[in-house]
Amino acid sequence: MSTSLYTAVAVAIGVAVSVQPPINAAMARILDSPLLAALISLFISFVVTAILWLTWDKGAGNLSQVKMLPWWVIIGGVVGVVFVVGSVIVAPVLGVALFIVCVVAGQILGSTLIDQVGAFGLVERPINFMRLVGIGLVFLGAVCVQYGSS
Repeated sequence: MSTSLYTAVAVAIGVAVSVQPPINAAMARILDSPLLAALISLFISFVVTAILWLTWDKGAGNLSQVKMLPWWVIIGGVVGVVFVVGSVIVAPVLGVALFIVCVVAGQILGSTLIDQVGAFGLVERPINFMRLVGIGLVFLGAVCVQYGSS
C-alpha cells in the first residue's frame, strides 16, 4: 500500500472513531451508567476482534508466547478502557469536536515523546523545528475549537 493510501485509511479511521463517543454516550444515557456502556462497547470490540482473528488470520499466532510479553503491553488495554470510559463521560460535556481535538492534541504530544526516545522498540525520530510547529498548530486548533464553541 502506498503512503497516500495509508494516510487516507488513517483519516477514515479518525472519522470512524469520531462516532464512538456520541454513540457510547447515548448508550450510557439509556442504560444510566457510563461504565456499563463502556463494558458493552468493549465487549463488542472483543467479539469483533475475535471473529476477525479467527477468520482473516485463521487463528494465527502463538498464544503460548503470551508469557513472554513485556509487562507494559497491559498499558494498551488500559488505555483503550480510559478512552472509551473517558469519552462517554467527557464528550457530552465538551462536545465531540472539542473532545476529539483535545484527544488528538494529547496523542500528538505523547506520540512525539515516544518518537523522540524510540519507546516500545520503535525507531527514534527526534523532535525538530517543523514537528514543534505542527504540534503548536494542533494545540492552537484545540484552543480555537474550544473558544469557537462558546
